[in-house]
Parts: sequence; C-alpha cells; structure tokens
Amino acid sequence: MLALVQRVQSASVRVEGSTVGAIGPGVLALIGFERGDEASALPRVRDRLLGYRIFSDEAGRMNRSLLDTGGQLLLVSQFTLAADTRSGMRASFTPAAEPEQARILFDQLVAICREKLPAGVEIGQFGAHMEVSLVNDGPVTFLLRP
Repeated sequence: MLALVQRVQSASVRVEGSTVGAIGPGVLALIGFERGDEASALPRVRDRLLGYRIFSDEAGRMNRSLLDTGGQLLLVSQFTLAADTRSGMRASFTPAAEPEQARILFDQLVAICREKLPAGVEIGQFGAHMEVSLVNDGPVTFLLRP
C-alpha cells in the first residue's frame, strides 16, 4: 500500500467535466494498492494520513497534523503508484492489486477515514479517468508506506 501525500491549499477532482470531490486546505492523498495488501493495514494508513505532521506550528516547524489543523482530506485511488519502473521504458503494473480488491480496500479506507474526520473527507471516482487539480502548499510531498 502506498500513499503519496501532498499538503495543499486546495485540491479537486473532475470526471467528465464535473467536480466529484474538492477540498480547501488539507491533504491530497493518492493511494495505490499492491498485490498482497490486506485490510488489516488500513487503520495504520488512516492514522498516518490523519496524524502525519506536515503542517507548520507557530515556530514554522512541521509539527501539526491534519487532525490538529482541522483540514480536509481528498483521497484518490491511483493504481499507477504500484507500478514497477525499475527497468525498461514502460511501467509494469504486475505489482498492482487487482481492481476488484483495490476497490474494496479503497472503500474501506474511505470509511475509516470518515469515522475520524466525518465532515472532511472527499474522494475521486475509482477507476475513472480523473483530472486532479491542486495547489501544493510548500511544496510538501511525502510517500508513505504502512
């Protein structure tokens, strides 16, 4: 399981010309699932997404989390994160989870994130061609693994 986490001033997802998810200040997390990923890892992923300290405190140090700041979370499923890019000039998607399994895991992740951040979780559209827009704040970007 991989999460590419970006601190944003704003972010949105459009599908076929319509906005399906949008947030103000917070975190955009692109989520990739790999073969063998299990639901038992989801609480740790949620805790890292919501608790990772990427927002500045009064001293300007990254010492505050999404939960501390009251920001929002935009979750976007992105199977290309699980690609094997170590050789050649074309990615191999063999490491990526099957779409059915990834959808189940993604839906479960959304549900448990909403339990802790009820009004602040937006999502893209699983399996759709999405246009993701963001204003990266910093820029601050981290690749998290559970």
